[in-house]
Amino acid sequence: MSVVAAQQALFERSVKQRPATELVCEYVFRPLAQLVVLVLLPLRVPPPAVVLANAACGVGAAVAIFAGDLITGALLLQAKTVLDNADGQLARASGRVSVLGRYLDSESDLAVNAVVLAAVGSATGEPLLALGAFLVLTLVLSVDFNLERLYRREHGDVRDPAPPAEAGIAGLLARVYQGVYAPQDRAIERFVESRLRRIGAGPAARLAYHDRATLRIVANFGLSTQLAVLGICLAVGEPAAYCYVVLGCGAALVPLFLRRELRARRETHNGR
Repeated sequence: MSVVAAQQALFERSVKQRPATELVCEYVFRPLAQLVVLVLLPLRVPPPAVVLANAACGVGAAVAIFAGDLITGALLLQAKTVLDNADGQLARASGRVSVLGRYLDSESDLAVNAVVLAAVGSATGEPLLALGAFLVLTLVLSVDFNLERLYRREHGDVRDPAPPAEAGIAGLLARVYQGVYAPQDRAIERFVESRLRRIGAGPAARLAYHDRATLRIVANFGLSTQLAVLGICLAVGEPAAYCYVVLGCGAALVPLFLRRELRARRETHNGR
C-alpha cells in the first residue's frame, strides 16, 4: 500500500460517521486535525491529553479576550477547534476510543463555552447578552446532539451515546454528565415524543419527522461552526455580533420543528 493510500485509509478510519455533515468541520477543521493525528499517532499520545490541550486553548482564548486581545483569542479558538476534532480522530485511528475521553470532551467543551462567553460579556460590556447567548448555545448544541441520537434510534441504531462508567475519573465525569447533560437529553426527547403523540404518528410519520434535512441544517449550528463564527467576530472587533448569531440559531429551531411536525402530519393524513 502506498503512503498516500495508507494515509487515506487512516483518515477514513478516524472520521466519525454521521448522518449529516457540518461543512466547516468537514472541509476545514477535520483535514487540519488529521495532520495533527499524523504527528501524534506514532508518539502514542493518549487522546484525553489532546482533549485537555484543546480545553487549555479555549481557556487561553478566554483570558486573551478578557485582556482585550481579540485577535489572539480568535486564533486560540481555531486551534482549540482543530484539537477538538483531533482528539476523536486520534482515538478512532489508534483504537483507543474510551468512555473517559467521551465525557471529558463534552464537559470540557461546556466549561470552555462558559468562560469564553463570560469573556465576551466582559469585552462587550453586555454580560446579560452573553449569558443569553451561552444558554441558547447550550440548547442549540444539545438539540444538535439529540436530534442525531433520535434519528439514529428511529433508524435502528441502538448504540448508547452516553455509555455507563462506574470507576475512577470516568465514573466521576459520567455522574457529572448525568447531572448536567442528561436532563437536557430527556427534556428534548420528551418534547419530541409529546409532539409525535399529539399528531398520532405511526412508524411512517415518525420516519418523516426524524428527517435528514433537519439534521443537515442543525449540524451546521455545531461547535466547530460556532467557534469559527466567533473567531471572525473577534477578528473584526465585533464580539457582540456573535451573541446575535447564536440567538438567531436558537430562533431558527422553531421553524425547523414546525416543518418536522408538518411532515409528520402530512404522512399521518396520507396513511389514513
